[in-house]
Amino acid sequence: MQVQEPYSRARKNPFFDGLLRAEDGTPSPPFDLQASLDSRNISRTMSDIGNTRTRNAHNSLTDIGNNPFLQPFERSKIDKTASFAFTDVQSLFSLDPNEPIEANEKPPTVNGLTSPTNAKSFRVNRRKENLSTVSLPQSAASFYDGDSPEFEIVASCPSINQLNSFLKATKDEVNAGVPGRFLHVVMAQDVPDVGSIASTITYAFYLNEARKCDQICTVPVINMKRLDIRSQAELKWLLDSCQIDQSSLIFVDEIDLSYYDLFGSLKVVLLNGNKLPAKQEALKQAVVEIFNCKEGESVYPWVRTVTIAEDSSCCTLVAEKFALISPEILAGQGFSRLLLAAILLDSANLCSPQCSLKDKYMATLLIHGAGRFGCNGLYQLLRYKMYDVSDLKVADILRKDFKKWTRVGKPDSAGSRMMASQIGMSSIGVPIAQLLDHEDTSVREIKYFQHMEKIRLLMIVSGYYDSKKNFKREILVSAESVELMKNLLFFFNASASQLPLKAIHQPGLREEMQAFEIDKVTSRKTIERLLEEFGGTSKG
Repeated sequence: MQVQEPYSRARKNPFFDGLLRAEDGTPSPPFDLQASLDSRNISRTMSDIGNTRTRNAHNSLTDIGNNPFLQPFERSKIDKTASFAFTDVQSLFSLDPNEPIEANEKPPTVNGLTSPTNAKSFRVNRRKENLSTVSLPQSAASFYDGDSPEFEIVASCPSINQLNSFLKATKDEVNAGVPGRFLHVVMAQDVPDVGSIASTITYAFYLNEARKCDQICTVPVINMKRLDIRSQAELKWLLDSCQIDQSSLIFVDEIDLSYYDLFGSLKVVLLNGNKLPAKQEALKQAVVEIFNCKEGESVYPWVRTVTIAEDSSCCTLVAEKFALISPEILAGQGFSRLLLAAILLDSANLCSPQCSLKDKYMATLLIHGAGRFGCNGLYQLLRYKMYDVSDLKVADILRKDFKKWTRVGKPDSAGSRMMASQIGMSSIGVPIAQLLDHEDTSVREIKYFQHMEKIRLLMIVSGYYDSKKNFKREILVSAESVELMKNLLFFFNASASQLPLKAIHQPGLREEMQAFEIDKVTSRKTIERLLEEFGGTSKG
């Protein structure tokens, strides 16, 4: 039987013996790692780290030069690398920080010919916003540059350049009336979130690239008003960060789709749903494709092209299609960031029960879009932007999550006509007191918003966590008249078991505007249902 020799970590080669002996020939003592760590102070400032690195680099070069054993091996390297220059990036641009600095990367050459599509340009900009208040996860970039560096280097993205060219061309075509061509509109549900806007833009771009046809003009139409984008801070930041030309986007209030439908030239591709919104139901005969609808939902019977969602984000399916026909488009940081941001928000940072394996795979494929933030940092930044209202006007805060509806009530005393009640509800994530203190003219801005939306009753529903992490629900009611306010309070008293109210004293409020705290946890759906009941019975 063969006896196995015991394993020994010691090296018997005389070459290593020479390295382990001191200058007098005696063996070197063993290295005690724990004692070495205990004797050092690991907590150091950023300036100490920089000075230590510089000093260590100089000492290591000196040690190499004094060691005769390492001299023959490292002499050539020392001659080439002994000159070091540690440049402070902040001081580099301190002469004129407002003037951007540009640099171009020479495009690669193939057989003496340059490839302009691969050329990149870099631009150094002073950062417009301070991100130090955002709780971003730790990363290598934040360790060296801090959470909110003063400058940022922005690289051009060939994929985004191609997308912007497509958006500009389609808008020019629409402004010209799309002569002699079919208008192929890509449109999502009327939900102003990142997923809907990103999928609308990217899927229209995919159809244009995959289905080249001179008789069809494929146009992405954002199903929201252009003015509403001011209240979506996360969406505005994302479009700016991805370098998308917002002036080339077409919003639903900038194009008359019924005109093209009247002449039979309109074709609609519907995203994220099986049916058009109620206010656009008249265009249903123009629907030719439904993309990303849930399995089992009834669709228009004449639509033949239907893509089932499979519990994945819509942008996951779009990214998959690009990966099959043109994967190089996904390599651009701006383009991949647009898709990645939508996937992260749709799947709650890949932690939602509805998050699929395909979502996780595509998020990994698009991770270049996260940049210095990382996937977790990008998600936290977008979530912060969603609830940050510090830079918004009162009207933009109310418009951020706003809906209104019309209910026809009972006939008036003469019995000659029906009373129509316009009701609106706006959801906010800050206390009512903070909303009223947001501007000196907050009360006047609320009444002006109510007048512009042409609603008789505005309900502002607040939901937030206090300093003790307790969830609070408050409402601010603004009625058109004192009589309407009295009718609403009488209705709420009758529904006290569902909506127990406690008055909040707020100075400066008129009789037709009052604030309340809800004494129990109540969902917005419950409040909305009660408002619908009041709208159907109100005569004020």
